[in-house]
Amino acid sequence: MPEYRRARIPGGTYFFTVVTYRKHPILAADAAVELLLECIRSVEVEHPFTTDAMVVLPDHLHCIWTLPEGDHGFSERWRQIKASFTRAYLGGRPDVVSPSMRGKGERGVWQRRFWEHVIRDEDDFRRHLDYIHYNPVKHRLVERPMQWKHSTFRSFVAKGAYPADWGANEGDYAVDMDLDLE
Repeated sequence: MPEYRRARIPGGTYFFTVVTYRKHPILAADAAVELLLECIRSVEVEHPFTTDAMVVLPDHLHCIWTLPEGDHGFSERWRQIKASFTRAYLGGRPDVVSPSMRGKGERGVWQRRFWEHVIRDEDDFRRHLDYIHYNPVKHRLVERPMQWKHSTFRSFVAKGAYPADWGANEGDYAVDMDLDLE
C-alpha cells in the first residue's frame, strides 16, 4: 500500500477540505457551526494560524490557512479541532446534534482524513478563494454567495475584494478551475 504524503511547507498557505462522516449534514444547524468556529478559535490561540477564507456547508468545509513562519503543523491543528468539536458535539449538546445523527448510535463525526493543497502563488490563492466563496452556489444551497452566512465572502465584499453580487451570474466564477473535491 502506498504511503500517503502531505506537502509540509513551513509558513505556507494551504487550502483544506474537511468532510463529515458519511457526509452527514451535522453542520446544518447554526449551533453546530458556532461550536466548530469556537473549536477553531480555541486551537488558533494555542497554535496560531491565520484563517484567510472559509465556508462551512452542512456536510463539509473549505478554508485557506496561513501558518506562522517556520511552522508546518496543520495536521496537529486539524486533529485538535476535530477532536474538540467531536467531544463537545457528542457530549450532551442536543441543540447542536444534527437530526440525521440522533438515535443512530453513530460515533463518527468526521471523515478520518482531510484534503490539503499548498497555495503556490497569488493566482492559485484567488482561484481557491473563488472556489470557497462559490461553493454554496455550486451545491445549490443559495443563488449567490452573499446569501450564505457561514462564509467569509461578506468580509471580502466589505474589503472591496468582490462586488456584492459576484457569483450571481454563471460567468462570474472561474469555471476553468475544476476542483471537485467533495
